[in-house]
Amino acid sequence: MNDLAPEHAAPVEWGEIEEPRVPQRLYALKDRDTFIVADSHGDIVGAADGLFHDDTRILSRWELTLGGRAPTLLSGAVSQDNVYFTSHGLNRAIPAPAGPAGPPGVVHIERKRFLWDERLYERIRLTNYAPEVMELPLMFQFAADFRDMFEVRGARRRGRGELFAPQVLSQSVCFRYKGLDGVGRTSVVAFSETPDVIAAGEASFRMAIDAEQCREIYVEVGDEGTEPPSRARFRAAAARARFAMRERRRQGARITTNGRLFNAWLDKSRSDLALLTTPMPTGPYPYAGIPWFSTCFGRDGIITAWQILWFEPVLAKGVLSYLASWQAQETSAFRDSEPGKIMHETRRGEMAALGEVPFGRYYGGVDTTPLFVALAGAYAQRTSDYAQIDQWWPALERAAGWLVMMAERHPLGLIAYARAMDGGLVNQGWKDSGDSIFHADGRFPEGPVALVEVQGYAYAAYRTMADLTARRGDNAAAEAWSARAQHLRQVVEERFWMDEAGFYGIALDGQNELCRVMASNPGHLLLTGLPRADRAQQMAERMFSADFFSGWGLRTLAVHEPRYNPMSYHNGSVWPHDTAVAALGLSYYGERGERGEADGGLVRSGRSQLDMRLPELFCGFPRAAGEPPVAYPVACLPQAWAAGSVFMLLQACLGLSIDAECSQVEVRDPVLPTGIDQLSIRDLRIGDGAIDLTFERIGSRVAVHSNSRGPSLRVRYGG
Repeated sequence: MNDLAPEHAAPVEWGEIEEPRVPQRLYALKDRDTFIVADSHGDIVGAADGLFHDDTRILSRWELTLGGRAPTLLSGAVSQDNVYFTSHGLNRAIPAPAGPAGPPGVVHIERKRFLWDERLYERIRLTNYAPEVMELPLMFQFAADFRDMFEVRGARRRGRGELFAPQVLSQSVCFRYKGLDGVGRTSVVAFSETPDVIAAGEASFRMAIDAEQCREIYVEVGDEGTEPPSRARFRAAAARARFAMRERRRQGARITTNGRLFNAWLDKSRSDLALLTTPMPTGPYPYAGIPWFSTCFGRDGIITAWQILWFEPVLAKGVLSYLASWQAQETSAFRDSEPGKIMHETRRGEMAALGEVPFGRYYGGVDTTPLFVALAGAYAQRTSDYAQIDQWWPALERAAGWLVMMAERHPLGLIAYARAMDGGLVNQGWKDSGDSIFHADGRFPEGPVALVEVQGYAYAAYRTMADLTARRGDNAAAEAWSARAQHLRQVVEERFWMDEAGFYGIALDGQNELCRVMASNPGHLLLTGLPRADRAQQMAERMFSADFFSGWGLRTLAVHEPRYNPMSYHNGSVWPHDTAVAALGLSYYGERGERGEADGGLVRSGRSQLDMRLPELFCGFPRAAGEPPVAYPVACLPQAWAAGSVFMLLQACLGLSIDAECSQVEVRDPVLPTGIDQLSIRDLRIGDGAIDLTFERIGSRVAVHSNSRGPSLRVRYGG
């Protein structure tokens, strides 16, 4: 990371940005650190559209017209496996140089594109269904502004690097930019044929197409290439892209049901995870979401890995290995880092390299470090891979040491946050918008702020350290970690519980005054097992009341609270991962009915999406019969922990847990998702063996059948 004097960088200014287009009308593809966002036509014309590489927009305009007009749109879609985007259109009336205009609706325009090896490949196929020759004036307009992702999001920079005049050749245009960080960036738009006219920002073709014939043009966009685009290059790269995606989608157990739409949702969710998962030297890592967060986020990666841990533990191994490799070694106010802390976010763009924003490698998340330790414990239980735990052990000790240091700074022994300097995040939990944490009278708390769910994560981390140190033969350390866990649990029960509400408050402020606000945050406590059983039951009753449950999922804030706004980012919206975490936690407490409610809401939401894809979040309006959830205007789509939510919900519904050391699968009081009568899990790997499970609805109960292959695998049933 090339950081230039980050400790002394001035805070970036943020200005108004042209309203980005609704993500449900945009289509994204990704390969490694390159992604594209475009509209249904396949055009890049909006404020946040573009082809991006390493957090830099290398194509800011890409528009196709016939006779100066956009084709009439028939459809635009991404394939089920997320490899291809295809748009279908037809011509409008085409003005002729002399004489009447050509007839509309006789030329089919198909645009098919994909990304491979961080390069855009596109094929434009024009088919003439008219009985005579058609003369088609085809034009491409394009530009590359090389803006940093944070500029696209509205940051105002005091200066930019040098944008060179485009280099125009016979079949290509090369754009170049040298950033203030000294890095040169290049984007070449190349065509398979020589245009009739080519200039700095456009290329025009006048194409004569015989009756019932077609013509194809191939385009590539990326760094400078050695060969021009061609049909052979397009097909070869497409085959490699599909094969690579197929391999990523085949990881882990196979899950199928008797429901066609539910299977489509499972397939799309798996494809979204495969799309976002990027190979790293340390293993696979799920990037958070497109367009704003197509990079490694600590919290998002951990939660996503946890969501699919039960059937695909390889992702957790990759996430933990990557985060361990970037664990903080020094104290930096700019990065909000301290030794042992786990990274929150990393960026590769010019502004991060220059220190204009602190996110080149940023540690300003209070929850990532305890979640890192807790996920390692969950991974150990799921896989019994203690050789890998030994490799992570120094990082786990340093992370746990940071938790102890933070607890000792707090008068109650809690884990709290306050940003180290301007430019970082004001709020450092998963609800990190500036207005998401407040008191019952609406005022914002003075820091340091101790979030309720973070104490749950720390509790799980302490218990993990107790288990792992005991296994390593250090009984004294195990007892000390257990004592820390019990002390933290007692403080949370005494200081966060609100008797009158039957719920936990969202946070303690710097004066240890409780923010007596009912939000979804305490639902994450359930995942860690911290709440008493009777309080978990009261929480379930409140969370699935009309105040919290919209019919689609849990609102992030109850409707009667100040600052409630169903159209906000964190104060009344519905986040699928938030609902899924609470549902899995409820399953640990045996709350069968509430599991079904959570499942039913998100299943209805998934089915209502035309592409079977859950967005990052949607608005918190109550569900209305026959209507889909109301979209949030700038949600990431796809988004990793939204895609993973269906798998965490399935685990909750099935009451399924795995103890690899005991070679045991436990199924506790299973329920099936709404509308599903049979569900099969094939090749669930446990140690050196595997097991198949089939769940079948018989009357009011769900029967389970198993077939194990391997040493001493068994299924334990509970209720």
